[in-house]
Amino acid sequence: MTKKKAPNPAKETRTCLTFPWHHKNVLKAVSPKMTCTWIRKRVSDTSADREYTTHVMGDFKCMNTTCSTPGWGSKKVAIQIRGYAGNGYNAVVFNQRCKDCDELGTLHLDKKSYVERIAYRIQKWAGVQAEQPFYASKNGLPHKSELCEGCKRGVCRQTNDWG
Repeated sequence: MTKKKAPNPAKETRTCLTFPWHHKNVLKAVSPKMTCTWIRKRVSDTSADREYTTHVMGDFKCMNTTCSTPGWGSKKVAIQIRGYAGNGYNAVVFNQRCKDCDELGTLHLDKKSYVERIAYRIQKWAGVQAEQPFYASKNGLPHKSELCEGCKRGVCRQTNDWG
C-alpha cells in the first residue's frame, strides 16, 4: 500500500474578511448601555451613514509551502467599521501579504481587540459614554503599506497620505 501525501494547504484568496460570529461578543460588550444593536452582513453596500477606520491585532500564517516565513504578528491590521440607522454596523478586516513571497496570509484575529474597537465605535456613534480602548505604543516593525490590503484600498490609517 502506498502512503498518501498530505494535501497542500489551501492558499488564502480573500483580501478582506468579515467575522459575523463575533457579533454576540459585541452585543455583550455594549450591554446594558445599548439594547438594540444589529449586524449588516452585506459589506458592499453604500447605505452606511457613518464610517470609521482603525486597527485591530492578529497573527498571520503563510500557506505557501515553498516560503521560508511561517507567519507573523501584526498590531496594525486595518479594519473599517460602517454604521447604519438603528445602531447597525458591519466591520471589514483587511488582510496582509507575506513579506517574502507576497501571498495573502491566513488571519487569526485577536478577538478582544476586534470586539473592543467595534463596541467603542458603535457606542460613540449612539452618544453613549464609553471608555476608549487601549492602543499599544508603536513599538515593533514598521507598517509595510505594500503588504497591507487596507492601504491598497486607501482605508488604512497607516497609509502615508492619511489626513
